[in-house]
Amino acid sequence: MSAKAEHYDVIRKPVITEKATMASENGAVVFQVAMGSSKPQIKEAVEALFGVKVKAVNTTITKGKVKRFRGQIGKRNDVKKAYVTLEEGNTIDVSTGL
Repeated sequence: MSAKAEHYDVIRKPVITEKATMASENGAVVFQVAMGSSKPQIKEAVEALFGVKVKAVNTTITKGKVKRFRGQIGKRNDVKKAYVTLEEGNTIDVSTGL
């Protein structure tokens, strides 16, 4: 498997929410990442895929909620998010796609 494919395994998709948009105004980008990924792996993947310099990586794990669908009880998956702070002058436009 190529190195680029491994980076895409670490970074699943960008998170586009109101909070993520507010973070982007301060030079941060939010990605949904693999549960087993570490901060150094996330930093390496973002730098390789987007060609930017990463200042810091903060991660959060959101536990899946129990929800009902047509009366059936189901559980959403746990999600790991990475708040990636970029160095000055670096930007990633997540609205265009990868």
